[in-house]
Amino acid sequence: MKYETVVGLEVHTELKTKSKIFCGCTTEFGGDQNTHVCPVCLGLPGCLPVLNKKVLDYAIKVGLALHCDILGFNKFDRKNYYYPDLPKNFQTSQYDLPICLNGYLDIEVGGKTRRIRITRIHMEEDAGKLVHSGSTISTSDSSNVDYNRTGVPLLEIVSEPDMRSGEEARAYVEKLRSILKYLDVSDVRMEEGSLRCDANISVRLVGDDKLGTKTEIKNMNSLSALQKGVEYEALRQAELVDDGGQVVQETRTWDDGKGMTLSMRKKEAENDYRYFPEPDLVPLTISDEQIEDARKTLPELPDAKMARFQDEYGLSNEDSRILTALRETADYLDATVKAGADAKGAANWMLGDLSKMVNEANITFKDAPVKPEQLAKMMALITKGTISGKIAKKVLASMWDTGKDPDVIVEEQGLVQITDTGAIEALVKQVIADNPKSVEDFKSGKGKAIGFLVGQVMKASKGKANPGMVNQMLKEELSK
Repeated sequence: MKYETVVGLEVHTELKTKSKIFCGCTTEFGGDQNTHVCPVCLGLPGCLPVLNKKVLDYAIKVGLALHCDILGFNKFDRKNYYYPDLPKNFQTSQYDLPICLNGYLDIEVGGKTRRIRITRIHMEEDAGKLVHSGSTISTSDSSNVDYNRTGVPLLEIVSEPDMRSGEEARAYVEKLRSILKYLDVSDVRMEEGSLRCDANISVRLVGDDKLGTKTEIKNMNSLSALQKGVEYEALRQAELVDDGGQVVQETRTWDDGKGMTLSMRKKEAENDYRYFPEPDLVPLTISDEQIEDARKTLPELPDAKMARFQDEYGLSNEDSRILTALRETADYLDATVKAGADAKGAANWMLGDLSKMVNEANITFKDAPVKPEQLAKMMALITKGTISGKIAKKVLASMWDTGKDPDVIVEEQGLVQITDTGAIEALVKQVIADNPKSVEDFKSGKGKAIGFLVGQVMKASKGKANPGMVNQMLKEELSK
C-alpha cells in the first residue's frame, strides 16, 4: 500500500438535559419549527445566559470515563462565524481552557487493540438546523432555518489523528456511543442528530511522519456514512496526489445517494473564528471534591463489564463484546444470572432466539416482554427435565406474546416433557418397526441413521419425549 490514511474525529453529542444550556427552553426533539425558543437562545439584545449545572456535571462524568484530566479552572469563549443557523453570529463554546484534556479510548479492530488519544472535550451550545428544499444541501435551491435546536447543550469530543481507516473510525464512534449511553448523559440517536461526527482526513506516504493537507467531512449521522465517507475521501485524495494535483483544505459533505464527498466551502483557519472570552459568563472553578463525587457515580463501563463477563461468566471475547455493547443488554444478562440462571446458557438464549425477537421488534432488552426472571425460570424447567430445549423455543415465543410465566404456559399448553420409560419405549419400538431400512443402515455402520430415527420418535411424541432418553433407548433396542 502506497498511502496511509490519517483520521481525526470531532464528535458532537447532545446532552440529555431537560432544558437548554443557557436558558429554560425544552430540549425535546421535534415540535413545530421555531417553537422551542426564547429571547436568550435567539440572542435578542439585553438577554443574559445562565449555565445549566447539569451540563457541567455530565461533562465531568464523560471526561472521567474517557480518562481525561478535568481542568479545575475553565471558561467559555465566543466563537465568531456567520451562518444562517447561528442567530447570535457567534457560538458560545470553549477554546483555550476547556473542561477536559488529554484522554484516550481503546478500540479493537481485526483482533488488535489500538489506543486513540482524545485531545479535549469542551462544552458548547448547538446551532439551529437548516431545512433544505432538496434531499441534500448540494441538491437544494433554498433552505429554511429552524432554531429549536439552538442552545441545546453539546459536548464536543476531539480526537488526535490516530485512526488509520474508515473501519477504525467507525469502531471509535461505536465505542464512544456505548460509553455515553452507559453514562446516561445522551440518547446518542444519530438519526435524530443527537450524535454527529465531523471527520478530518488526510493521506501520506507510508512511513512518512508529516501529516498531509486535510479535508473535513461535516455532520455524518450514521456509522455506515462515516466509514464509507472516510474510505471514499482517502481514495479521492490518493488519486488526486497520484495525478499530480494538490489536496485543498476545505469542508466537504457526504452524499449517501451518490456514494461520494462533495465540496461545500473553504475550510476556516482557527484565527478566522476570532475567539475571545465570553463576557456574560463567569469562569468555572471545579474542586477536587466535586470531581471525586462525580467519579463515585460512574457505572461499570463497557471494558470493565466485558472483562468481568469473561472472567466471572466464562464467556468468549466476542460474546462478551456483543453483550456489553448496550448497557440494557448487559444488565439483562446480569439480572438473569442473579435470578439463578447459568450465565453461558442465558447468554446463548440472548444471542440467539431472544436477540432475534428484540431486533425484529426494534426495541432493547430493557423493554423485552420476557423478563430476566422469566428466562431464568424457563431455563430451570429445562434443567429439571420438565421441558426439552426444543419445547423451550415454543415456550419462549408464548412468553414473548403473552407475558406469562413459563410454568403457566407449559401447564396450559400441555408441554411437559415425556420422561415415562414405558411411553418412550413404546414409541421407539413402533418407529423401529416402521423404518426397517434405517435400522438396516444403522446396523451396517451408517451412524447418521440413528439421527433420522430419533427425529421420528420426537415427531411421534410431538416434541415432548426426552431426547436423551430417546437416544439411549434406540441404541439399546438396535443393539439387541
